[in-house]
Amino acid sequence: MDSFTVRVARWSARHPWRAVVGWFLFVVVCLGAGSAVGTHSAKTADYRVGEAGRAEAMAAEGRLERRPAEQVLISSRSGPLDRVAAEAAARDLTGRMRRLSEVAGVAGPVVSGDQRVLMVEVALKGEERDAKDKVDALVAQTEAVQEAYPGLLLEETGSPSVSKGVDQQRSDDLALSEKITLPITLVTLLVVFGSVTMAGVPLLLALSSIAAAVGLSMVASHLSPDAGVGTNVILMIGLAVGVDYTLFYLKREREERARSGGRLSSEALVELAAATSGRAVVISGLAVVASTATLYLASDVIFSSLATGTIVVVLVAVASSLTALPALLVKLGQRQERRARRRAERGKPVRPARGGGGGRVWTVLLRPASRHPLATLCLSVLALLALAVPLAGLKITEMSRDTHSREIPAMRVYDRLNEEFPDRRVTHQVVVRADAARSGEVADALRELARRAGADPLFAGASPVRTSADRRISTLELKVPYLGNSDQAYDSLDHLRERYLPATVGRVAGAESGVSGDVARYTDYPAHQNGKLPLVLAALLLVTFAMTVYAFRSVVLGLIGVVLNLLSAAAALGLLVLVFQGTWAEGLLDFRSTGSVGSRVPLFLFVILFGLSMDYQVFVVSRIREAVLAGVPTGQAVLDGIRRSASVVTSAAVVMTTVFVSFVFLHIIEMKQIGFVLAAAVLLDAFIVRIMVLPSAMLLLGEASWWPSRAAGRKPAAPARTADGRPVADVR
Repeated sequence: MDSFTVRVARWSARHPWRAVVGWFLFVVVCLGAGSAVGTHSAKTADYRVGEAGRAEAMAAEGRLERRPAEQVLISSRSGPLDRVAAEAAARDLTGRMRRLSEVAGVAGPVVSGDQRVLMVEVALKGEERDAKDKVDALVAQTEAVQEAYPGLLLEETGSPSVSKGVDQQRSDDLALSEKITLPITLVTLLVVFGSVTMAGVPLLLALSSIAAAVGLSMVASHLSPDAGVGTNVILMIGLAVGVDYTLFYLKREREERARSGGRLSSEALVELAAATSGRAVVISGLAVVASTATLYLASDVIFSSLATGTIVVVLVAVASSLTALPALLVKLGQRQERRARRRAERGKPVRPARGGGGGRVWTVLLRPASRHPLATLCLSVLALLALAVPLAGLKITEMSRDTHSREIPAMRVYDRLNEEFPDRRVTHQVVVRADAARSGEVADALRELARRAGADPLFAGASPVRTSADRRISTLELKVPYLGNSDQAYDSLDHLRERYLPATVGRVAGAESGVSGDVARYTDYPAHQNGKLPLVLAALLLVTFAMTVYAFRSVVLGLIGVVLNLLSAAAALGLLVLVFQGTWAEGLLDFRSTGSVGSRVPLFLFVILFGLSMDYQVFVVSRIREAVLAGVPTGQAVLDGIRRSASVVTSAAVVMTTVFVSFVFLHIIEMKQIGFVLAAAVLLDAFIVRIMVLPSAMLLLGEASWWPSRAAGRKPAAPARTADGRPVADVR
């Protein structure tokens, strides 16, 4: 009763208003600090990986990188295109665009093959990642020309417009997610606690933790750049763990209040909850932080951003459960005690506090494991393995621009652009770096490469060779008349890298070359992730094992935790493949199948699931270990511990699943997949692993579960005492 968590809770219990006011001041300071320093967003160079990344870096070195561009399509609202009016509109548009400070240049108008559309391409200044912030100025000019020529239809698209549309859609989706999640979470908590006040506490602390984490993540972005996904993960993980941690603490305090029968004060109950569930929350939080930190090993700015957001919000949620929560519980407990005294003075019966003992439902659910542990273990594991079978057909790809929702206006125009100008669908950029003395030789080799590609039906023409001012960098652009997510586009890249480039530029002594472009990025990014996956997974398994051994002093439980996490993750991924790589669930979940899974999803699932499952593992096994330390045989302790913790684990799982399921309603396919797979993993972990597999395994192992420690052989510890000197009845 003198651990760190208890000391912090004790101070908060004795100074409740200081703790509560201090917490909300902390939230305000975090938001203020974040607003003051702003967000340091990732730059284009931060996203470069693989050969495509190296080629882009070389092109940037010679100032030959491809500029972000917008395309304006001019067509007739009805009937054939009036070429005179269209060309006049194009001249007006060109003049307006060239006067903008954001514009680097405007190309001459190009007519589509069927003579129905005129296209004007506008190149923007600056980095690719910043281009979306400049779109509004261009759109304003397009709209002005549209007003001047009402008989024509002017539509704008391009990578900047699409990125801006995706950002807006993501923002709208997150607002929708909050509208879905918050009411369902509140209803779940009302069912758990039967009190609006008690239900509001977890939600209040979770939301305040999210607010503080958003501010702190802005500060942290100056150490690890934000890739634009930090807020998404803070909302998703923050609400899930914030409510969970508070729920664990609250349920234990109510359980001990009911068990004490009014003999313990609110301060003593808070200390007791801190010594048990408080410790579990700290260990769980540290486990999530440690496992999430392995994402930094992926050497990817997006994963680093996800890791930073998750780590910050989890640490803040743990801090809120150790400081503000005990203070709020004391004030609520004191109010409850005053009400009880008033009822007693009026001669009315005092309603006993509702405890958290095991219910009949959980006794029934645990019956298979308790009576037939071996059969239950085998059947449960086989069921999880069956769900994992589709994983054999897993196809991982980078979710490209072609996978974005067509509810984004720029994407609908993008589709029309691809239809009318097929030669502009895909562009490969070949970049070569060599000594200035060999620039002529490099140029000849690139022209030979263009000639060979011109004879290949996968290509549709080449641009002239461009050379940097210092003659060291040369580039060649090759066009492909197929969509970026087509097999032909990927085949063209293979031909270029494996055949044409080695046979031409590869023969120039000392030349360094590479191919970049959208298709090259879509190819190299998954390859980069696959290369990092073994390292991250190995570190993740090691961290999970070490944290479990540290928490329970048991190598056996450490191994069990690793195996169970692998089982639930594999089963969840199998379900993901079954649902999203096919087309049968498209109408049900409102998506268009790409026949693949986003390259970030599996790694993100493993890392986040391993961390979050430690919540359940620590909370459940802690209850079992408490009983064992008190001298209860392991078999009985397993059943009692799971029965007592089942309701809170289930409630936490429902809340967490609700948060993740809300992301399935988002339009961005990768976010849909992440929401679905995390929700499936949490449900499998809470209802199959913790109710079936874990108790069966521990019942079969018996006292060996605690090896090499001898927890079961210890004598019951002396009764613990609270800060006021009174013994804590039935602590263990």
